[in-house]
Amino acid sequence: MSKAPPPDPSRPGIDRLREVMARLRDRDNGCPWDLEQDFASIAPYTIEEAYEVTDAIERADMAALKEELGDLLLQVVYHAQIASEREPAAGAFDFEAVAQGIADKMISRHPHVFGDQRIDTARTQTSNWEQFKAAERAAKAQATGGAGSILDGVALALPALMRAEKLQKRAARVGFEWSDVLLVFDKIAEEVAELRAEVEGARDAARLTDEIGDVLFVMANLARQLGIDPEVALRHANAKFERRFGHVERRLREGGRRIEQASLDDMEALWQEAKRLERQDG
Repeated sequence: MSKAPPPDPSRPGIDRLREVMARLRDRDNGCPWDLEQDFASIAPYTIEEAYEVTDAIERADMAALKEELGDLLLQVVYHAQIASEREPAAGAFDFEAVAQGIADKMISRHPHVFGDQRIDTARTQTSNWEQFKAAERAAKAQATGGAGSILDGVALALPALMRAEKLQKRAARVGFEWSDVLLVFDKIAEEVAELRAEVEGARDAARLTDEIGDVLFVMANLARQLGIDPEVALRHANAKFERRFGHVERRLREGGRRIEQASLDDMEALWQEAKRLERQDG
């Protein structure tokens, strides 16, 4: 049986992309793999594509950014296509509804652009934005019959450090915050002491997990108070570790040795060499 030709390339890109996805999900002539997918199975790809967009931005690679934004857009179209296939009673919606919904939200949250309100600074806009979001959360809580919480809406699927920062930021808005950033160092010392006591004691796995989590949580708080994104900071630390460890491996190869043959002292000396070289280059 002959197949229909690919979507017309002269059509607007978003229309063509939506037709491509509809064809991939066609129950008679679609792609078997795409037909097997659901919201849950493609969610990890959605998260992965968002991180690849971030990576392209950090590398200032515009060609990669263009490609990764396309991959991320595909994920939005994919989810919307799956939703459109549901029954109305099961909450069906399509891409048009998604686009209209976000357009409505942006208009309502920017009355200084689309209405009569006037603001003078970005700080004022940020404050207004947070008020709009708080009002939306309250309306959702009322609609579902719940009392609601200032912490509602912080997605569980976020990376843990990012979610910690967002939870703390929400709590800080209502005054649940150290008055001085230097006080956070006292909390860090307290949490590290508790962790050390557990390590020196029974080393119960559940307690160790709890204490390490407390240390990481308070470190995220310190980063937030200093205006540092903890996820970005850790990504930079990861990159630094890879760079320095790569130097250790390279220098050992130059000496005719595999890294498995080197002692810890040998590797530490080369690690310190990498640090010195970075300071000189910096």
